Parts: sequence; structure tokens; C-alpha cells
Amino acid sequence: MVQDESGAPQAWIERFAQPLAGRSAGPLAGLRFAIKDNIDALGWPTTAACPEFAYRPREHATVVRKLLDAGASLVGKTNLDQFACGLNGTRSPYGAVPNAFHADYVSGGSSSGSAYVVATGQVDFALGTDTAGSGRVPAGLNNIVGIKPSRGLLSARGVVPAAQSVDCVSIFARTVAMAARVLQVAQGPDAQDPYSRTLQLASQPFGHRFRFGLPDPLEFFGDQAAQAAFAQAVQRLSAIGGVAVAIDYRPLAQAAALLYESALVAERYAALRPFFDAHEDRVMEPVRSIIARGRGFGAADLCAAQTQLHACAQQARALWAGMDVLLVPTAPTHYTIAAMQADPVALNSHLGQYTNFVNLLDYAAIAVPSSIRPDGLPFGITLIGPCGSDWPLAELGQRYHHASGMLQGALSLPLPAPQALTGMQAPAGTTPAPVAPAGRADDTPHMRLAVVGAHLSGMPLDAQLIERGARLLQATSTAPSYRLYALPGSVPPKPGLRRVATGGAAIALELWDMPQAQMGSFLALIPPPLGLGQVELADGSWATGFICEGYALQAAQDITGHGGWRAYLAACKPA
Repeated sequence: MVQDESGAPQAWIERFAQPLAGRSAGPLAGLRFAIKDNIDALGWPTTAACPEFAYRPREHATVVRKLLDAGASLVGKTNLDQFACGLNGTRSPYGAVPNAFHADYVSGGSSSGSAYVVATGQVDFALGTDTAGSGRVPAGLNNIVGIKPSRGLLSARGVVPAAQSVDCVSIFARTVAMAARVLQVAQGPDAQDPYSRTLQLASQPFGHRFRFGLPDPLEFFGDQAAQAAFAQAVQRLSAIGGVAVAIDYRPLAQAAALLYESALVAERYAALRPFFDAHEDRVMEPVRSIIARGRGFGAADLCAAQTQLHACAQQARALWAGMDVLLVPTAPTHYTIAAMQADPVALNSHLGQYTNFVNLLDYAAIAVPSSIRPDGLPFGITLIGPCGSDWPLAELGQRYHHASGMLQGALSLPLPAPQALTGMQAPAGTTPAPVAPAGRADDTPHMRLAVVGAHLSGMPLDAQLIERGARLLQATSTAPSYRLYALPGSVPPKPGLRRVATGGAAIALELWDMPQAQMGSFLALIPPPLGLGQVELADGSWATGFICEGYALQAAQDITGHGGWRAYLAACKPA
């Protein structure tokens, strides 16, 4: 196990001396990736974090072959909770993988190593697997994106199963656009995978107005920082067009409980039966006890558990009549490695509070970053939709992620401009047409408003937009013809935007949709030297936006090099 300079265990089980190069051309050419070490790569052993189990595969896993054929290069294989059994990243003989933001805390699992190497910038993307949340919890705890695709959309051939009927190969990246590029390449049916299937994927975005479900009740296990962060997330999703709808969480919670508390756990034993029966003592606790429980159930017990699951699915199906997408915390709290090791079963279960039901009920999901808590730890949210909603979830996830203004992973890099997603019908550079909320017509005139400073979502003045019925459309940038300045003495701090003939750059902004009837009252709030004019956007279109009178810029600091107001403010914060 490679260690860093501080002696903390690293996320790699095998980091190749020379990356396995993909084709010289392709949609992923030049990108570097890692795979969780329960996924096969020809030439290297697959351990599933159990050295005695290790074997040498005869070929690449299907998804690995597809990524190499698309031009990506494989860097190595990453650590995991043994046999993909866990959500915390501490259940490995190769060592506990630390959180990318604070080494005392868990990284989340079981795809712990894959999430860590993405968050720390060691690769562009990584593959994990997800049965009960392993492609989402590590994303949420490390400030990255995790796509948990619809079951069967990505082949699982060449993957050591945890519970084969509900396993998914998952994708980690620092942006939704990157994860979506990988999804586009990796998807597709595989006749040699018994659970692969051809799916008809939705291609229409949720739109400018949508209903999002909120679990009732919510549980954060006493973590007030997480509770506050989720309340902020609800406000942000509302700001980009969502209408919150409370849903009864009990059917989902009941389905989640079946994963480990019923005969369904027998599938974990079935996946490893020959090895486990011969080498049970080589499996670490508590993984050993969890798998061993599967021996105690009979066929009738399994039939009863499956019937219970179908009953939960019927009850849950009714919930979708009132919502378009479900919003949950990716993980309800953070735990230290020491606390997790002291109480490994109960605390691990807490991390799966909002994840365990998703694969059992055949849903798709995407985990996206949301905020950094006051204690410096990340908080993320997960958007969940019916089977086949992968692309609309990605589009909404990208809108939300860019509205958050978060940096990439554990790096000091701002998010790049959002990108058009291949699986969506809307052409590149367009914004979905406004859709009225269910039950209310909305044919009033609206106009686009470009904001670059204190009115950005989450900034001190965004309430002036929200209280006037404005909704965030997208994060984008100006044409490369502007310079940005920090105006001295402004309260709250504000920038000034100036169009220039030469020497300009693209400046990050947000595009909002505001009722025209509200523009007069909004204009009255704008103090000099700022005003409203026309701003050219990255796609060549124009929108009403903030401009600044030239006299005020003479004593102002030129901050163009930061690329935008959020990045400038982040750079001003003490290290």
C-alpha cells in the first residue's frame, strides 16, 4: 500500500508504473482514469480488497475496454471496502482511505479509493460500483460528482459482484459534464452480462419548473451542520425552478431495511459462496459476519423478502404522481475513522440512510456537491429519478452544481462553464423553455438577466431576485470581451464589469429569468455606478445585465485574471 508523506494510507491498491494507454483518438482521448479493484483489468490482479481472493482476469471488464477504446488511459486500481461491503472506506486490509478534506474523517465507501483520487486531482474520472450507495456516499463526502446509472445501463461483466441483481458500475468526476461524457461512452447492452438490458432513456430536461420531493421525516442523527446545509440546498433547488413537495419516506425506508435485515442479504453470500465457504477466516470483520448471515436463510425466506420489496415498490410508485425528482442528502452526517471503527455497523448504516433503497427500487441517481460546512467538511445532495431518467438527472445536477459556486473536489479550481449533455434533446448553448409549475399557468412576459457579482446564487443580494419571482436558468460566461474590477467601498462588496475592444476575457456569470413586471422595482435597488445594459454571452447572444460607469473603475482593482467574482472571493479567503 503506497503512503503519502504523512504516512496516511493512500487510495491505491495498484498504481501502474506506466498507465495503460487507450487509443490515440476518441471522445475521451487524453483523459486519465482509475478503477475500483473489484473491476477487471487485463494484466493486473483483481483483489476486491482481499489478497487471498485475488485472481488474474483473462480480459478487461466491458466498461474498461470501452473506456480504453474511447482514448482514456488507465492509471491504476483503487482501494475499497472489502468485497464492496460497506459505505465508509475503513473495511480494507490495505488501510482506511481518509477523507480528501480532513484525514481524520471517513472517505465513504465502498468506492473509497476511486472517490479520493478524483477529489485530489490524481485522475480525471474513476469507476466505482454501487449496490447500496457506494457510488454516491463517497462522492458526497469528498465534494465530487457520482453518477449511479439505471441498473443494467452499464455492463457489470468483469465486476466482482456484491449483490449481482442490483449492482451498478458507477462514475466519479469533479464535474457533471465529465461524468456524463464517460456515461455516454460506457453505456450499452452486453449479452454476456445476465442483468444487462436495453433501456429507453428520457431526453427531455426537467425544465424551468419542476416538483422535487422532500423526505418526511428527515434524519440527520443530531448533525446540525448537515441539517442546515440541506436546508440551504432546498432553497437553492427552489431558486432554479423547483417546487418542494413533502413525501412520505416510510415506503423507501422500509425497502432500504430489506437490503441487510431480510433474506435479500443471501445474495451477498451467493456472490462469494465458493471462496467464502473455503476461506471464511480470511475475510475481515464486520464483512465476514454480514456475508455469513446469508447462509441462514432458505428459499422461502428469499421469496418472502422479494414479495415485501415488491409491496414497498408499489407504495413508492404512488409517490411519483406528485413529484418529478426526489431530493435527499447524499449522506446525513460525517464520522471520524476512529468513531466508525468503534461502532462499524450502526454508523455505516447511518451513512446509507438515503441510499439503500435506490437500486432495490430500480431508480437512477446523481450525487452532486452542494456546500462546505462551517467545519470544513463537504456536504452533497442526491437527485433521484425513475429508471431511465439518467440524462435529465445529469442536466439538473449540472444546473444545481454550477449554481452552488463550489470549487472542484479538494482542488482550488473553479468549475468550468457548463456543457451541453449528449443525451439531452436541447442543442448546445440553449436553455429549456420556461414551464409553469403544476396547477398554475404562467404566460406573463419574462426576460433574461445576467448577473456577475453580489446577486449570484448564494451571494448577499440573490434574495432581491428570488423575492421577485426570478429563477436561475444556468451558469455561463460572457463573451471574451470583458474585464472585471472589484469596486472599492461597496457594501456588500460588488464588482464592476466593463466591455473592452482588446485584452478582454470571459467572465463567469449566471443567467436568471425574471418577470418583466418586476424589473422596475429591481432597477430601483441598483446603486450607482452600476446600472443595467446589454451584455454579450459566451454563445453570442445578448442579455440584460450589470454594467459599470467608467469613472468608478479608475481606482478599482482589476480582478479579470480570476475569471469571475466567486473565484476572486475564494482567493481572498485566508488559507
